[in-house]
Amino acid sequence: QLRLVESGGGLVQPGGSLRLSCAASGFTFSGYAMGWVRQPPGKGREWVSSISNRGGSTTYADSVKDRFTISRDNAKNTLYLEMNYRQPEDAAVFFCTKSNEVEWGQGTQVTVSS
Repeated sequence: QLRLVESGGGLVQPGGSLRLSCAASGFTFSGYAMGWVRQPPGKGREWVSSISNRGGSTTYADSVKDRFTISRDNAKNTLYLEMNYRQPEDAAVFFCTKSNEVEWGQGTQVTVSS
C-alpha cells in the first residue's frame, strides 16, 4: 500500500527556518517525480515545488523561489523541503505528493509563532 507520511512541521518564527520531511513507502520511490503542495487556513491548495525522480531537475512557485529548497534522498525513500518563513501564506498544512499530485499524504502543519 502506498504511504506518504509528512513530518517536521511546527512553530516557526518570522525569518526562521524548518525542514519538512516525507517518508515514502509502497512504491519504487526513485522512479517517480515528487512534490509539495500547501494549504493555508481557509484557502485552497497551491503547488509549491517539484523535483524529478533522480533529483536533477527542480521547479518552484514564484512565491517561494529562493526561499524554499526541495531535495530527495532516494536511498532513504525520503523527500525534503527546507523553508525560510517570510509571509503569512507560509503558515499552512504542507502535503507531500507523488507524480504531479496523483497521490497525497496527510500533511504536516506549519504555524508561525507570535
